[in-house]
Amino acid sequence: MISIDELIKDGVGSLVEPEVKGFLKECSIAVPRSFVEIDLEVAIVKAAEIGYPLVLKVVSRDIIHKSDVGGVAVGLRDEQELRRAWNEIYVSIAHRCPSAKIEGFLVEEMAPRGVEVIVGALRDEQFGPTVMFGMGGVAIELLKDVSFRLAPIDEAEAIEMMKECKGFPLLSGYRGNPAKDVKAAAGVIVKLADIITESKLVKEFEINPLVVHGDGCMALDARAILL
Repeated sequence: MISIDELIKDGVGSLVEPEVKGFLKECSIAVPRSFVEIDLEVAIVKAAEIGYPLVLKVVSRDIIHKSDVGGVAVGLRDEQELRRAWNEIYVSIAHRCPSAKIEGFLVEEMAPRGVEVIVGALRDEQFGPTVMFGMGGVAIELLKDVSFRLAPIDEAEAIEMMKECKGFPLLSGYRGNPAKDVKAAAGVIVKLADIITESKLVKEFEINPLVVHGDGCMALDARAILL
């Protein structure tokens, strides 16, 4: 398996989402079926092969939080909606982030619903390689339901991290709802802990959200910040 350091090019301050997800796939972490395209007409043809509904995201090394600048559209049901969203994102980026270079658009299948969580890894200046788990996914800043460990860790410790979060019952089964695949999510935590421990070039690595299903989990968004 290729290491993330091998993917990093000299002078690149961050990896774009498709590159990070390609690496996650190499690590056997599930990601949505997708493609990157800069030509709308070609994208329309490829989108039909994946099937609607779809998600559309701008790809740019100059944009870290795509949603904040109108760079994401979800639930696109047909060609007409894809065309409209494509053009609206172009306009939004030109207005909110005019200096950003658009490298293309990431077109993805809509993933099944599940429980959203966040898994992150950080090379802390004081503590060294650290891994984080939190409930809420994109709502993490609101809920602040998180736990931390020094990396690397094993599966048992990853599960203990998850249990420390107040929202853990959403994963273990709450009010008759079926339990989610806690072991699969723990496996992702372990892998990110290994990545931040072994890499010499990565400062931060984050999957947010990681959607946990009854069988397995899927990384819907991911980013890496380099040293």
